[in-house]
Amino acid sequence: MLLQNHSGYALEAGVDEVGRGCLAGPVVAAAVILPPNFEHPLLNDSKKLTKKVREQLRELVLQHAVAWAIGEASPQEIDQFNILNATYLAMHRALQQLQSQPEYLLVDGNRFKPYREVPHSCIVKGDGKYLSIAAASVLAKTYRDDLMGRLAREHSHYGWEQNAGYPTKQHREGIARFGATVHHRQSFTLLPAQQELFR
Repeated sequence: MLLQNHSGYALEAGVDEVGRGCLAGPVVAAAVILPPNFEHPLLNDSKKLTKKVREQLRELVLQHAVAWAIGEASPQEIDQFNILNATYLAMHRALQQLQSQPEYLLVDGNRFKPYREVPHSCIVKGDGKYLSIAAASVLAKTYRDDLMGRLAREHSHYGWEQNAGYPTKQHREGIARFGATVHHRQSFTLLPAQQELFR
């Protein structure tokens, strides 16, 4: 069972992101404040859950959370600021939209750019340790997967409905054959050198 609280503050927000390693689409962050004593046996790191379970947990989190919000940074912002700073930007945007001001932040990972004067802790693999970070990971991933699925209907050559913009063989082959879209991150290596020879 994941832990409920780290700081002792009632309004402790879990923060997580998804999409840092993708070639296309935004980086998306979520922030979630869960009620005291909230627990659920299935809530865990979203990467360890099936799509069906993630979607069930998304509805549960949206129903029970004290506050939740989503933030994103665009491919153009990723190119402009680099992926790390764009991730902070997405996280800060999520936090800015929370209906309740958090007293403490639990951030998945090992680095974070401080948000206002709110104290925080970085928790490596926190989405598998704390319920609030796991909840944020579920919201971020389901939101981003849905977004990439919609974009896939407009750009059908890259398999985004399956790979969500990650660098799979199908995605790279689509770039090699049809080129990049406005949703691709130009600062990333979109094609290995050997594939560029065959464009």
